[in-house]
Amino acid sequence: MVLRTGEPSLLEQFLANRSAELREKLVLQSVPLVHYLLGRLGITQEMGSDYEDLVHQGLLGLIDAVDRYDPKHGTKFSTYASLRIRGKVLDYMRVSDWMPRSARQRVRAIQKAISKLWVDLGREPTEEELAANLGLDVEQVEKGLVDSNLVIVSLDATVEVDQDGEGSLHERLVDDKQVNPSEVFEDDDLKKQIVAGIRRLSEREQLILSLYYYDELTFKEIGKVLEITESRVCQLHARAVLNLKAVVKHE
Repeated sequence: MVLRTGEPSLLEQFLANRSAELREKLVLQSVPLVHYLLGRLGITQEMGSDYEDLVHQGLLGLIDAVDRYDPKHGTKFSTYASLRIRGKVLDYMRVSDWMPRSARQRVRAIQKAISKLWVDLGREPTEEELAANLGLDVEQVEKGLVDSNLVIVSLDATVEVDQDGEGSLHERLVDDKQVNPSEVFEDDDLKKQIVAGIRRLSEREQLILSLYYYDELTFKEIGKVLEITESRVCQLHARAVLNLKAVVKHE
């Protein structure tokens, strides 16, 4: 049925009376958002049962968003729901034993190697150079880069990621409306470092960061644009982010 002009949306109808029936319809209507956000995190159906577990967590976040959303705060429902879904998925990934310890160790080793080689070489290291430095083969490095996306090495993580936890880059750049001058200077300086760091990346990595963070495409969609596999996009995205962090760290 096509809605007549001026007829309230499903969200507006639900907010008017919060009936159980409309709540269920709103949740079902928003399920594609869960799959989209998982795709943005590089989480694909190839993960099998792990994917289904993360879909379940995303749905819990979606339901929580439906129940808690208040338009008086001036935030769109899709934006609020995205934050709740993503937060629920990331919290689950952080506390659950979903990745072998060896894989996590390899991810941290790759991050440290990239940081070291930027200093030693004065440029972005190749995957072959990373492999030689780590005593691994290129295929193992590529697998480690894919895993890097799954431990949330992204621009939403702090410049230095370690096993003790992660913060959000947005938390460092957020305007709490009570900022002192020194904090403003530090934030502006960080932004300038990030911009300068991005310019030192290869054109392909710059493009991937732009498509992912600016155009908000999923890894699968980026793969179609660049005519490469989704797995390769995961690798290049992780490498771009780790390279950027290495540059910013040593600027």
